[in-house]
Amino acid sequence: MKLDAIQNAHLDWLESESIFIIREVVAQCANPALLFSGGKDSIVMYHLARKAFWFGNHQTRNIQLPFPLLHVDTGHNYPEVIAFRDQIVQETGAKLLVAYVEESIARGSVQLKGPLDSRNGAQAVTLLEAIETYQFDALMGGARRDEEKARAKERIFSFRDEFGQWDPKAQRPELWNLYNARISKGENMRVFPISNWTELDIWQYIAREQLILPSIYYSHQREVVRHGDLLVPVTDLTPKKVDEISETLSVRFRTVGDISCTCPVASNASNPLEVIAETVVAQVTERGATRMDDQTSEASMERRKKEGYF
Repeated sequence: MKLDAIQNAHLDWLESESIFIIREVVAQCANPALLFSGGKDSIVMYHLARKAFWFGNHQTRNIQLPFPLLHVDTGHNYPEVIAFRDQIVQETGAKLLVAYVEESIARGSVQLKGPLDSRNGAQAVTLLEAIETYQFDALMGGARRDEEKARAKERIFSFRDEFGQWDPKAQRPELWNLYNARISKGENMRVFPISNWTELDIWQYIAREQLILPSIYYSHQREVVRHGDLLVPVTDLTPKKVDEISETLSVRFRTVGDISCTCPVASNASNPLEVIAETVVAQVTERGATRMDDQTSEASMERRKKEGYF
């Protein structure tokens, strides 16, 4: 596949829509923030946000956004992603706020059964605490409708009540690209500017814009254990059991989250165009192929979102 094979007209439309949504957030909300983990979707979001406010010389690296970046850090992240997050922030001069699940555990607002328990669901509590601390009235995130069916139900401007909860029956209509961000004190909007993008769109855009990603998004050698269709990485948080047989495979990550629940897929793709070629023929969504937490039940994501999850 060649770069000139990418459908730029379609990407131009998606980019324009996302930039419009980001600017609507700034216009309608008093104190927004952009969720940023260092993953591929948040990197695309950050790039779009910087484009939205590229006034004058668009080659300028240090563009002051009218909102900070916010990362809810579980403490169980892949180190390559955290290092890349910090590198991007340092290079571009962004303001990064980090809310730590570890601090929520110390406060007692998050309680886990053991040190190896997944902290992915616990992010909801830490996120709500960060919203209260910084008084955010809107958070922009990189969720997409193609990822999971609960996310497909959600509006671009997703209303959350004073408890941070999402009610799929209480969402506002979005006709003719008209968005209603009006809220009362204590309520919150979650906004998803790339909601209409697909995984393929994301990778085509990464290739076109020549965006740099953490190395684990491309093929590398990793020790894994097969759990059905999942390749569970062998780490300190996901150790190999005595009766399990591990193997070292060439893998990459389609999506990146908490180590305890995110798996890679077998792959030899070493650049965006090779990833695009694999994505075109993929028959399982990125979360379906890689996320252990989404496979506990068909309603896992919807239940977490009702509790305040992203």
